[in-house]
Amino acid sequence: MTPITVTADRTRFLRLALALDAVVTGVNGLVYLAAAAPVGDLLGPDAGLLREIGVFLLVYTAGVAFVAFRPKDAAVKAVIALNAVWTLASIAAVVFGLLEFTTLGAVWAIAQALVVGVFAELQIMGLRKANR
Repeated sequence: MTPITVTADRTRFLRLALALDAVVTGVNGLVYLAAAAPVGDLLGPDAGLLREIGVFLLVYTAGVAFVAFRPKDAAVKAVIALNAVWTLASIAAVVFGLLEFTTLGAVWAIAQALVVGVFAELQIMGLRKANR
């Protein structure tokens, strides 16, 4: 019999969490950029702001995707920190009325904040697994 060698890739979960973050963020960015006017009508913020957010999200997507392929602790921690900031800023924008959201827009902002917060938590878990 031939022995089977099993190699554990401790970064697999982390890379998956980062890649999923990049995909979801990229789709969101593309929608904000390509359909800013109708999305603005639904959510409340004006099309110009949504286009700016879309561009930011696409640049962020590229960075997160790069980190997913080459996860280094400092870069992963930066992604986690930025996700936490996005989560808190989104919630603050709704709670303090920083943007003129429609009801659907407020619900969307909180929902996407929760999703981004979950990504941050998954990335924390992945970083811990990778560093065992």
